[in-house]
This record gives sequence, structure tokens and C-alpha cells, in this order.
Amino acid sequence: MSFWKAIFGGKELTPEEEKKEAEDKNFDLLKYDGIKAMKIGRADYAVRCFEEALKMRNDLEVRDYLQQVLIRQGDLEGAMSQLEIMTAAEPDNLMLNLQMAHVAYMMEDYDRMEQICSALDPNADERVLLMLAQAMLGKNQPEKAIEHLNTLITNHDDYADARLLRSKTLLNLGFTDEADADAMWLLEFAGGHEDVLLLKAQVETAKGQQETALKLYDMAIEVNPFSAEAFRRRGELYMAMGRTDKAESDLQQAKELNPEQDNEDIEQQVKEAYKNASPFGV
Repeated sequence: MSFWKAIFGGKELTPEEEKKEAEDKNFDLLKYDGIKAMKIGRADYAVRCFEEALKMRNDLEVRDYLQQVLIRQGDLEGAMSQLEIMTAAEPDNLMLNLQMAHVAYMMEDYDRMEQICSALDPNADERVLLMLAQAMLGKNQPEKAIEHLNTLITNHDDYADARLLRSKTLLNLGFTDEADADAMWLLEFAGGHEDVLLLKAQVETAKGQQETALKLYDMAIEVNPFSAEAFRRRGELYMAMGRTDKAESDLQQAKELNPEQDNEDIEQQVKEAYKNASPFGV
């Protein structure tokens, strides 16, 4: 027995206990090194730490950290694999199932997203119906999406995200007045929000109120001067109004803010914007 154990009455560890103690220390070291690496943006090292830790122990907390890092890296298949293992261990864990539905949404796997959400209790969390609506839109079934959103808003009248999605969907379906009703509610609820201002501008454009729409796009750009969507939509509206110089300036600005969205030159963008804005498509 060692000197210190003799003094403090400590028990001498068996070889098996010493091995387990060493494994526990190594596991904790890998786990917390991975967490530290994740927090400072060293994703590759974090993944290595978490994967090595999982070789030692099937730990759901480590798997959760791992799936978060994999999502940041864009490895959605890898993240989904971790979530499948986690939900198999805890099938009734609502948060895990919602996360899995969210990853399916990012993967554009709308059938799986619908399958996951359909098995959940819509009364347990309002996001269940919102995700079902998103899945229906991904499957090009907007009417079913509207049904889910109507139910959600009936039960949660102040759910702004649901109203925003319903208004956009109604507008795309050509129900301008109904879309405007939600847009007006959103203006009163969160009038200065960029997404709300963009939505209301699109509604006003559909109503033929071009000057009002321009003012709303101006407001959206004041809120977020780096909004590529606001510049693009305002540019398209300027083009429809025949204000070519302003249209070209806005479309160029949109391209500079989001160069990956479209690699076409500005002349082609202007032509496309005019075509899209023209009621005859010419």
C-alpha cells in the first residue's frame, strides 16, 4: 500500500479499478477538450475528440455535441446518424425528435420530416405543426401547409413565425387579401422586423401599390443595410416601373452582398428581373 493511502486509510485499487479510473479520466479529457474546441471554432479537432470519446463509451451527451458540430461543418448525414442513435435510446424525447426533423428539413428530406413530425403530439410543442407545414411546402402541397398553419394559429394566435409563413404561402397562392391580413397583424406585432417589412412590400407589390412597396423596401434596407434580398426585390420592382438605373444599381448591390447566389453578370440579372416583373414574361 502506498504511503498516502496508508495515512488516509485509502483503499488500494485493483488492476481493473485502476484501468476503469484511467478510462474515465481519458473519456472526460476527450469530452471536455472537444467542448473547448467546439466553443473556439476548432470543429475538426472537436469531432476527433468526440469520436474518440464515443469509442470508449456510448454517451448521449457527447453524441449531442457531435451532431451539433457536424451540422456546423455541413455534414448533415453524419449529424442525422448521431440523432438516429440518440432517438433510438430515447424515443420519447421530444427535443431530439424535433432536432431530427430540423436536420431533415436542412437535407430537404421532406418525406422524412413529415414522418417524424406526424408521430409527435402537436399539443406538446407548437413547432410540430410549424414543421409539418414546412414539410408540406417542401413537398409542394401548400394547401395542406395552410391547414396545419390554420390549426396552429387558432391554438396560438400570437405565433408570429406561423403567421409569417402562412402569409407568404397565401401570397404565393394568389390570396393577396388574406396574405395582407397576416402581414398587417405582423406589422403591429413586430413592425420593424426585416422579414415583416419584406413580406408587406411583396403584398403591396401584388396589390399594385408600387410606391408603398418601395418605401417598405427602403425601411427594410435601413433595418439591415446588408440584406441582399431587399436590394434584389427592390431592384426587380424598379425594373418593373421602368427605372432602369436604380434597378441596375440595386441588383448589382444584391450580387455584391451575396455573390454565391448568382454568378450571372449584371446585364443578365437585369434582363431576368425585367422578365420576372413583367406580367407577360417578355
